[in-house]
Amino acid sequence: MNLLDHPPATWGEILSDKGQAAYRGRQMAHWVYQRFITDPLKMSNIPAGIRDLVATGTLSLDHPELLSSAHSFDGTVKMAFRLLDGPVIEAVLIPRKGQWTLCLSTQAGCGIGCRFCRTASMGLSRNLTTSEILSQWLLASRLVETLPPGESRIDHIVFMGMGEPLANLEALIPAIRSLTHPDGAGLSPRRITVSTSGLVPRIDALGEANTGVRLAISLCAPDDALRREIMPVGRIYSIEEILSACRRFPLRNRDRITFEYVLLAGVNDSPAQARTLGRLLAPFRSKVNLIPFNPFPGSPYHRPTESSVAAFQEILAGFHITATVRKSMGPDVLAACGQLARDTQDHLALTGGSPT
Repeated sequence: MNLLDHPPATWGEILSDKGQAAYRGRQMAHWVYQRFITDPLKMSNIPAGIRDLVATGTLSLDHPELLSSAHSFDGTVKMAFRLLDGPVIEAVLIPRKGQWTLCLSTQAGCGIGCRFCRTASMGLSRNLTTSEILSQWLLASRLVETLPPGESRIDHIVFMGMGEPLANLEALIPAIRSLTHPDGAGLSPRRITVSTSGLVPRIDALGEANTGVRLAISLCAPDDALRREIMPVGRIYSIEEILSACRRFPLRNRDRITFEYVLLAGVNDSPAQARTLGRLLAPFRSKVNLIPFNPFPGSPYHRPTESSVAAFQEILAGFHITATVRKSMGPDVLAACGQLARDTQDHLALTGGSPT
């Protein structure tokens, strides 16, 4: 039984069932979620009985191995983790005003098949467990303690790494609850964003779970025909079905849904397409995150010019839509949006990134 697969609030009950004092559960959770320590031998106030439970395998705090970290010139850090059964996943630390945003993976690979995303070339190996999702945060938190500016913490989490988060909702929701619980990481739900390619029933399920997290929709096209071409999931759920799910999604005061739009030169970045998108999204409490395509080896697409990105943004502004342009972070180590894949050592050799 891996404790990380269970909410920290239940650790006391789990230990009680094993003959240990229930209050030890909160003590262990503090070591794990506040001190980032998973070795009971390093938990000074944890008794030998609990250490024996871990030593014998009755309980565990097992986590993936941090294989390497590639450091970009802009401070971004891409981490590769080997899961216990072999697959390699990646997560990204992004520096942000003295703190860090962590981009987490929810699957080993991805089965959605978006044409502009390198992870799609991997296919889907499997879903991650709750403990594997949380372990990325745990090991990244340890790493942050060694990085400048020092004593900073991960204060934002985005589920935008490898995989489709809502395809693994069964592990994602417990991970969110542990990240937001006072006995867990204690993060505000407003500091957690879940991105999806538009799995309509699962958007509804996330809303019904009442986690309080923010929702981001990877739209990337203003019409169904183009979306089906660049995002095969568009063959299952139309844009109107996705927007209807967005209307049903519970929003608190001042919250908005983010629509992510990867700009592909000559494909979806024309002024006419910007106007179509503006008419589509104007009625929503939303903002648009424009993401100029981040190239990767073998891709048929190209990054748009700065002038075309600015023109697209200006047209959306004319519809009173807040549109921001996402700065590409970590492109030299293939850590930017859409560039994650499992062959980390090949990436390092290709790009000159520095593993540690």
